[in-house]
Amino acid sequence: MSQPTKNPEHRYINDLRRHDFIQAQSSRLLSTIMPLGMALVFLIVVAVVVGHSFGQTREGVFLVVCSAVIGGYMALNIGANDVANNMGPAVGGKVITITTAIIIAVVCESAGALLAGGDVVKTVSKGIITPGNAVSVVDFRYLMLSALLAAALWINLATILSAPVSTTHSIVGGVLGGGIAAAGVGLVNWVTMAKIAASWVISPVFGAVVAASLLYFIKTRIFQAEDRITAAKKWVPILIALMAAAFAAYMSMKGLKKIWKPNTLEITAFAVTSFGLAWLLARPYIARRTAGLKNRKKDIHGLFDLPLIIGAALLSFAHGANDVANAVGPLAAIVSTLGPAGEIAGKVTIPLWVMVVGAFGIAVGLGLFGPKLIAVVGEKITRLNSPRAYCVALSAAVTVLIATTLGLPVSSTHIAVGAVFGVGFLREYSENPNRRKLRPGHKLNATADAAFNSRNIRKSRYLVRRQFVWSIAAAWIITVPATAALSALIYGCLQLL
Repeated sequence: MSQPTKNPEHRYINDLRRHDFIQAQSSRLLSTIMPLGMALVFLIVVAVVVGHSFGQTREGVFLVVCSAVIGGYMALNIGANDVANNMGPAVGGKVITITTAIIIAVVCESAGALLAGGDVVKTVSKGIITPGNAVSVVDFRYLMLSALLAAALWINLATILSAPVSTTHSIVGGVLGGGIAAAGVGLVNWVTMAKIAASWVISPVFGAVVAASLLYFIKTRIFQAEDRITAAKKWVPILIALMAAAFAAYMSMKGLKKIWKPNTLEITAFAVTSFGLAWLLARPYIARRTAGLKNRKKDIHGLFDLPLIIGAALLSFAHGANDVANAVGPLAAIVSTLGPAGEIAGKVTIPLWVMVVGAFGIAVGLGLFGPKLIAVVGEKITRLNSPRAYCVALSAAVTVLIATTLGLPVSSTHIAVGAVFGVGFLREYSENPNRRKLRPGHKLNATADAAFNSRNIRKSRYLVRRQFVWSIAAAWIITVPATAALSALIYGCLQLL
């Protein structure tokens, strides 16, 4: 007896499902391969251009090309991982889209790197090691190459695992490990290392406290006021002026070192002047924006949109000016040893072509791989809106200013992510999802009260996703040891070649 034929309609539906599945898998594979291919093209272009333009012996050209490719690889990873700290909150607050954030960040990061990028960097990366006569020129080159590759590999791994890490700490760990492998622990400046270890706690705690304090001020002075419109007209211009003053001081101290090197009095005068001008301009702007608004929190949120976008752009400019040295500092150190003197200098001027590799590498890395970490910082740790994201951006500038004034080493990555956590934990403390208001005189019995509180505590924990707390904290703690061990291993392999 013959088997009954299948329903043609069912067969057609199964074919459609199979086709959709294959198409989805192909699109996913293509979206993974395309960025990797474009990144590879960028590194090949770097190798070809540097190889043709750098006049040296065959050995020198090979070393410079390898160093430039690794420097470009490091810059790609900085763009993929570190820039998310500046743009993530604005995206998470639904103020701008990821595409807009990438465009702003690419322009500002590149401008910061090329216009105000590190004019002079210490060849040993912020005083971590003091080579002296303990390391030969050849070993020093291998040391820096190992540090650069180790840091790049670690940041790449952290990006894959969706963990924003400090690029500064990554390169510091690389130099530390390579230095110990080259000449032992006596080469290391342990006082500096102790300060860096302290910053693992100082940076996120400072960022969290400042961001939470700003958000608490906004909640109590504006959102909890009976007349929110009047309160916004009074306090939002002051908050905008505070951001202007903070960024004026931040840019003069950290972001414009190559263009302008002011003293303390000039920085203070610049900040105070910026505060006054911003306040005068913000008052009519806020008055126009509040005209016709309803007395609702949602309407007030929009007042923070433009200041947040400007703040994120300035943070990206300052980041490009400062952190490009993490990508190309060791590269510049290697190039300096190939000069006529052929020796290890105490300080190294970064050549323009090296800065271009760093600037374009950061921009390309951000465009190809940045959206993943932008989504983590802006959306997955805790839910942000415009005022919360504004507090994160302002916290980054204020915290760096306070830490710099006190002489404390801090990481911009740790500050920004710590600020996001601070905002989230304040929400857990002050807000309670599904809070039930009791009628006057109504009391719960002990069992019901305990169950009610327990349920609300459990729900409030979801305001900050705990898995990101532990994974990011673990990544921060092991960044320096991991890159140090990897750098020492790479240095040992180079010695065997």
